[in-house]
Amino acid sequence: MKASIYRTAESVSPKHPDKLCDQISDAILDAHLSQDPNARVAVETCGGHGQIFITGEISSHAADIDIKAIVDRITGDPKLHLEVNLVEQSPAIAQGVNTGGAGDQGIMIGYACDETPELLPLEVILARKLNQMIYHDFPYDGKTQVTLHLDSDNRYLVDSIVASFQNVSQTDLRSIVTNFILQEQLPGQPTLHLNPAGDWTQGGFEADTGLTGRKLVVDNYGPQIPVGGGAFSGKDASKVDRSAAYMARKIACDYLRQTGAKTVLVRLAYAIGYDQPLERSVMINSENHLIPLGSQNNPVDGYNLTPRGISDFLELKQPHFEATARYGHFGHPEFTWEK
Repeated sequence: MKASIYRTAESVSPKHPDKLCDQISDAILDAHLSQDPNARVAVETCGGHGQIFITGEISSHAADIDIKAIVDRITGDPKLHLEVNLVEQSPAIAQGVNTGGAGDQGIMIGYACDETPELLPLEVILARKLNQMIYHDFPYDGKTQVTLHLDSDNRYLVDSIVASFQNVSQTDLRSIVTNFILQEQLPGQPTLHLNPAGDWTQGGFEADTGLTGRKLVVDNYGPQIPVGGGAFSGKDASKVDRSAAYMARKIACDYLRQTGAKTVLVRLAYAIGYDQPLERSVMINSENHLIPLGSQNNPVDGYNLTPRGISDFLELKQPHFEATARYGHFGHPEFTWEK
């Protein structure tokens, strides 16, 4: 008897508390990079219930960064109490970065598949598109979730859809979700869970707390694909848990497009202060083996994988990171690592 296979992914709106924090951290990064492309930034934001706390390390020649204005613009609430605790980058970290080494150790994952034009898993794209459709008319805090079921003909049918959004009635949600199903021509007869705990009007920082980097799986490839563990937002390109993750995605997309593979998974691992990855390996078509460093025709070996090389190649000193903090870091054609 064939086992049932289910796949689920979620998406959160830009007004979700965690995403507000991601956007604030990345907007602070952008503000520094716009004045100092070599700025080193590692900023964390925590917010909720009337307060915002920003902490981290910044080494930059930028001046007059108005953090209060950034917070007010992104949250839309000038009454929030703001505390800022930012210091210079640790000399122990800086000495490794100064020589071109990685700003931290870590394992980075890149992934691409042929299921969607965005080269992302189908459930990830469906959850994201539905969230964007609802948010377009109701720009508030909200989440969506899509579950797929593999049938006996090896087709993925939509098994269930969850949508919980602030300031949207169940009736309006049903209309939007129904139109989405028709527009996307989704196979199956999904069970709908629309504001399943009831309609709600209190959201964002009024209802819950947020923290930079707490939506790692949403930021990456959904729960079917492993994540390296490092958050992206608020970090400049010397932090390889951001820059090398983008490079791994670039390599995966390139190789999939060049070879017609169905899936490509790239793994990179770094040590702090060392400029070359300790591991660079590729898994093709979900086979249970990796092509390690030094193997013949390893597609990873053709790229400059030093932090500086990645930053130059992907133009990561340009101030364009706030946009990455809204609807995931992958699958958007305007980002350099997707081209």
